Amino acid sequence: MAKIRNLLSRRQILKTTSCGFGYLAFAAMAAESARAEAVYRDPLASRTPHIRARAKRVIFLYMEGGPSQIDTCDYKPDLKRLAGKTVKFSGEGQQFKRKLRPSDWSFQRSPKTGHYFSELVPHLSDVSPELCILRGMHTDSSAHVQAAFMLHTGAINVVRPSMGSWVVYGLGTDTQNLPAFVTINPSYNLGGLQNFSSAFLPTCYQGTRFSLSGDVMPNIKSVGSSGARQRRYLDLLQAGNQEHLARSPVNSDIEALIHSYELAYRMQGTVPDVLDVSRESPAIKKLYGVRDTHLHLFPAQCLRARRLAEAGVRFIQLTHPGWDTHVNQYQRLPKLCQDVDQPIAALITDLKQRGMLDDTLVVWGGEFGRTPVEENEGDGRPHQAHGYSMFLAGGGVKGGIMHGNTDETGARAVEGRIHIHDLHATILYLLGLDHERLVHRHAGREFRLTDVYGRVVKEILA
Repeated sequence: MAKIRNLLSRRQILKTTSCGFGYLAFAAMAAESARAEAVYRDPLASRTPHIRARAKRVIFLYMEGGPSQIDTCDYKPDLKRLAGKTVKFSGEGQQFKRKLRPSDWSFQRSPKTGHYFSELVPHLSDVSPELCILRGMHTDSSAHVQAAFMLHTGAINVVRPSMGSWVVYGLGTDTQNLPAFVTINPSYNLGGLQNFSSAFLPTCYQGTRFSLSGDVMPNIKSVGSSGARQRRYLDLLQAGNQEHLARSPVNSDIEALIHSYELAYRMQGTVPDVLDVSRESPAIKKLYGVRDTHLHLFPAQCLRARRLAEAGVRFIQLTHPGWDTHVNQYQRLPKLCQDVDQPIAALITDLKQRGMLDDTLVVWGGEFGRTPVEENEGDGRPHQAHGYSMFLAGGGVKGGIMHGNTDETGARAVEGRIHIHDLHATILYLLGLDHERLVHRHAGREFRLTDVYGRVVKEILA
C-alpha cells in the first residue's frame, strides 16, 4: 500500500478521468498490492490437524425436542411386564410419580446386525451395519433450552461458541466458494442463534444460515450488476478495508469482514448449483424420497447436505423440529419418523456409494430423549436427560454396534455412559483435533468446547 501511495497521489489519480474512475483503478492496484504483501491473513485457511484425522467433515442431524429412544431404538421388553406400575421419576428439576408405559410399536431384529429397531424406523434398520448407536447418553438438564445449549455449545447457561464454529476454528476450510459451516433451516425455538454462533471466536467461524424455500438460496443472485462491475465495486471497498487492516494488523473483525465480502461474491456462482437437486438422477431422488414439488422438505435437505459435503463444506447441520411429544405422541411420532427415516438412511447409503462415508461423520440425535413413563394420561412422554440414545455413522467409528445401555425400563444409563462433553471430545478426535489443545483465550482465560471435562470414547473407534 505504501508503495502505491508513493507512486500515485490522489490528485494524480483523479486527473486520469473527470468522473473519477481512475480511483477505481487505484483501488484495484492497491488491493492487489495488499494481497501480494499478505496484509490480509485468511482466518479460514486450511490447517493441519493435531493428530491423524479419520473424518474430514461432519453432518449433524439435529432432532429438535428430544426423540423417543423407547419407541425407536432402545428396546425394553420388560416394560410390557411392568406396564402400569407407578414409579418415581425426576426431570425438569422436580420429582414425580408416573406409570410405566411400553412402546405402542413392535420391535424386530435387523437381519443385518441382530439389533432391535422399532417398526417406525425400517430404513435405519436396513443401514444398521453402518450405525454406532450410543444408548448410554446423558446430559445435565432436562429443560429444552439448557440441554440444547449443552448439545450445541458444551455449556448449559452461558454464551459459548457452537460445535461447528470450534471445528472450523480448528481446521479451517477446504473450499473457497462456500461457507465452511452451514446450518440448513435452523429453528429458533430452542437456543436459536446460539446453536450456530461463534460467540467470542472471530465472526468468520459462525454458521451461515441457508433458509431454503425452493430451488436456490433466496437473495443469492445479483440483481442489476454484472460480475465485472461487482468485482470493481468490491475491489474499491476491499482497498479501504485492507488499508485499515494494515494500520491495525491484529483485528479479527476486519479480517472476517474482508473474507465475508469475498465469499459472498464467489457464492453467487456456486450456491445455486450446489443446492439444485434437480440435477440429481431419478434413482437418487427416489432413494431420498425427494419429490420435485417439495424441495424444501427434509429429504431434499439431506440430499443438499450430501452435495454441500461433496463441495467441501466442513460442518453441515440440519434441524428437524417437532420431537417434543408431551401430547399426541402416538399420532405424531409415526409422522416424525416417516419424515426422517428414509432420507437419513439414504444419506448414509449415498455417502457410502460415493466413497465418502469413511471420511464423513454423521451425527444424529436431540438435546435429550423421552422417559419410559407416560404423561397426559398416556398421550405422551416427558423429557429424559439421564439415559437416551444418539447414533454416529462413518467417519472412523465402528459400524453395526450398540454401545452402552439403560436399565431394564430405560430410565437411566447404566453401561457405556457418555456425557455430551465426551461426545464432543470424540467428534473432535475423529476430525484430528485434541479437545484439550483446541483452545481460545478470552476474558483472561482459555476456553474450549469441552470446558475442563470430556474423554474420547475410544471403545467406539474403528
